[in-house]
Amino acid sequence: MRSSNPVFSRRGFSRDNGYAGFNTAPQAGGNPYAQAPTNPYATNPYAQQDTQYGAPQAPARGNVMTMDDVVSRTAITLGTVAVAAVLAWTLLPVSSSSYGLAVGSALVAFVLAMIQSFKAKPVPALIIGYAAFEGVFLGVISEMYNERWSGAPFQAVLGTLAVSGATLFAYKQRWVRVTARYARIGMTIAIAFVLVTMVNLLVVAFGGADGGGLRSFGPLGFAVGVLAILIGCFFLTLDFKQIEDGITYGAPREESWLAAFGLTMSLVWIYLEMLRLVAILQGDD
Repeated sequence: MRSSNPVFSRRGFSRDNGYAGFNTAPQAGGNPYAQAPTNPYATNPYAQQDTQYGAPQAPARGNVMTMDDVVSRTAITLGTVAVAAVLAWTLLPVSSSSYGLAVGSALVAFVLAMIQSFKAKPVPALIIGYAAFEGVFLGVISEMYNERWSGAPFQAVLGTLAVSGATLFAYKQRWVRVTARYARIGMTIAIAFVLVTMVNLLVVAFGGADGGGLRSFGPLGFAVGVLAILIGCFFLTLDFKQIEDGITYGAPREESWLAAFGLTMSLVWIYLEMLRLVAILQGDD
C-alpha cells in the first residue's frame, strides 16, 4: 500500500511495501524474538539505529530532515503558488483565452508532478515549476469564480485554512490515528471518488447529464463537494504521518521538498473543493 500522494510513493516515504511507521510486526521488548521496526533510512549515514533491536533512535545531528526544513520548503512552495495566482488574477482578464491558459497550466502542472513522482530524488526546480503553473491555474479560476460569486475565493481560502488547521489539530490530538487499515479504506474511497468523477465528466461532456451531474451546483453537488473535502483531509493526515515518520526515522534533508510538495497538492485539492462549496452556498446571482 502506498501513499495517496504520488510524491510519497517513492523511496523514503514508504517501506516494506507499506507506509513508514505502519509496521504490523510485534514490537521488541516483551518478546526477545519479536521483530522490531526497521529504519527505512538505514542507508542514511546521518540516521542512528539501535544496534540491539534495530529500532529507530533520534537522528544524529547532520543532514537529516527537521520540522523547520518542512516548514521552510512548504512556505516556499505555497508562496510560489500564491504569487503566481495573484499575478494571473491581476494580469489576465476573464475571457475564454484565459480559461484556455488555465487549463494548459493545469496540464503542465500535472505533467511536472508526474515527472517528479518518478524521480529517484526530489528536484526543487520541478516542484517550484509545479507550484508556479498550479498558481496560474488557481489565479484564473479564482478570478472567474469571483466575477460571478463575489468574495468566493477569499472565503475559500479562509475555509481551507480552517479545515487544514482542524485536521492538524485532530491529528496532533490523536483523534485520527493513521493506521494501515485507515489508509486502505481511505484510499479505496478516494480512488472510487476519482473514477466516478472522471466518468461523470465524460458523461457531462457528451451531453448525457444536465447541470454537471454529480458536480452540479445543487444539493447533490454540495454533498459531493463535502465528501471531496473530507477526502482532502484524509490526504492531509497521510501527509502528516509521512512527515512525522520521516523526521523520526532520520530522513535525508532533501526529503523535506517532497513533504512540501505533498502538502501543497493536498491543500490545492481542498481549496478547489471549498471554492465550489462557497459558490453553491451563495447561489446564482
